[in-house]
Amino acid sequence: MEQVLVNGLYLGAQYALIALGLTLIFALMNVLNFAHGQMYVLGGFVTYTVYGQWHLPFPVALVASAVSLALIGALLEKFLFRPVIRRSKRDESTMLLAAAVAFLFDAIILLVFGEKGRGVPKILNGVLNTGTIVIPYDRILVAALAVVFIAGFMAFMQFSKPGRAMRALAQDRTAAQLMGVNVNRYSNFGFALGALLAGLVGGLLVAIVGVNSGIGGAISTKAFLMVMIGGAGVVGGAIAGGLVLGMLEAVGLTVLHAYGDITYLVIFASLMIFLAIRPNGLMGKPWG
Repeated sequence: MEQVLVNGLYLGAQYALIALGLTLIFALMNVLNFAHGQMYVLGGFVTYTVYGQWHLPFPVALVASAVSLALIGALLEKFLFRPVIRRSKRDESTMLLAAAVAFLFDAIILLVFGEKGRGVPKILNGVLNTGTIVIPYDRILVAALAVVFIAGFMAFMQFSKPGRAMRALAQDRTAAQLMGVNVNRYSNFGFALGALLAGLVGGLLVAIVGVNSGIGGAISTKAFLMVMIGGAGVVGGAIAGGLVLGMLEAVGLTVLHAYGDITYLVIFASLMIFLAIRPNGLMGKPWG
């Protein structure tokens, strides 16, 4: 039981970091970023290139992944999403644009890196074995870094001027604009920050599970699951959703392994029942 709990917390920390970027973009711009999983994959490949091929230190590779994805996010918001939001009155336009960006990223990743999965040298060797819990040291480090990044993100959103401005935008975009908040600037900053978080977690997990060109859609699906569990646009809900999904996956893989790969079948069925009872998720209100 202790091993299942540790595995669930480890997965939950990673998943929460993935969901935070997605829910931040949705809260600020009402955009469902279907390309979020592909951003994760890009972050993994940047880390693979810098750390695995160029042999630079892992922290340098992680920073390179974060900065690269932040830049990509800022450019996407400025040149694609902002014009579409300004000119179109239909939410479906941004959804179609996000889906197109996801397909574009999939094609670019496949062309540049190919179909073969990629991995990097372990960042830490050794295993912690207490008798009831067995976990590699590199997973402990990655989980700890994820928790630090989540705490840093929450503190930034709560206490910094850009964080307060983005919270105001998430709560009421029109009122924030009337109070002098530069909507375009902070929307761009928020989109870049959401992409940065995807790049960070992609860079962290490439050191554990590797990366390949075909996992972007699956990562996006997991991110949307977490957002639905916690509540769309709710930052605290993203963390709760990540922890819940991590625990469900850890328990499912342990309990249901004898019945084949049906863990996510059970999770999806449970989610359908949960949303029928509580359609707004655990939090159920915009965060601001």
